[in-house]
Amino acid sequence: MLHDDVAGIARAAEVLRGGGLLALPTETVYGLAADAMNGSAVARIFEAKGRPTFNPLIVHVLSLEAASELAEVGTTARALAAAFWPGPMTLVLPSRGRVADLVSGGLDTLAVRVPAHPLARAVLEAFGGPVAAPSANPSGQISPTLAQHVVDGLGDAVDAVLDGGACGVGLESTILAPGADGVRLLREGGVSREAVESVVGPVVAELTPGRVEAPGQMEKHYAPRTKVVLGGAAAPGDVMIGFGTTAGDFSLSERGDLVEAAARLFATLHAADALAVARGAQVIRVADVPEVGLGRAINDRLRRAAR
Repeated sequence: MLHDDVAGIARAAEVLRGGGLLALPTETVYGLAADAMNGSAVARIFEAKGRPTFNPLIVHVLSLEAASELAEVGTTARALAAAFWPGPMTLVLPSRGRVADLVSGGLDTLAVRVPAHPLARAVLEAFGGPVAAPSANPSGQISPTLAQHVVDGLGDAVDAVLDGGACGVGLESTILAPGADGVRLLREGGVSREAVESVVGPVVAELTPGRVEAPGQMEKHYAPRTKVVLGGAAAPGDVMIGFGTTAGDFSLSERGDLVEAAARLFATLHAADALAVARGAQVIRVADVPEVGLGRAINDRLRRAAR
């Protein structure tokens, strides 16, 4: 485990330069990072996660200028970048073909974002290049928002874990594909649909699992070991996750705050799953969350976890 100091950041950059796998914090979730230019290093991401190679990765860079070196950034994309970068927004753009082929999963596009987390940015600056970094967990399982989640899920498959505490946003990035016909929303995430539409007008939501154009579009994802059931009254023996006035063994937010609920979501699922296994419970039941703002992204993750 690396500490969030100068020595830890320097060691993290060394791991990346050596073709290794580094788990690092971002404002969304912990990412499993590798040198995006190194095909062998990127292949290790897919191996460590058990991730299908047709599922593309997000490339993290320090700036819009760095993104422009890897992908074609049009006028609409620049407007979105000005509004939401650094931050939890990913843009799917025409690739310039400068990263390892595996990163794009066989597509001619590249998913790219500029993270806001100071440790992620410090590592990117020390490393001096782009990193591919999906969530640092086994494919299809709950995303990690603490360093310990990474250790528990991936163990020795990761060469180093940079501990930056809890992730502030707690949900993966919103994924957008700007094009000539407007902006397509490919994944709900840490930037709400309402915020996006305040910049570019109405977006076309393409959220039904089908052709995978970006990360997070697999039908079953974010799943604990225990069956997840959404809504309804808890049955005897269920592990209950509450929200607002609905109480439970855990709560996403006692005051019904969607920002707090998003930040707590994955950590709460990890804790509820551990309790369910310890109890021998068959079901994790989750209280209803409003389908507005960040609630859309929360419900997207919960629906995929429940499939």
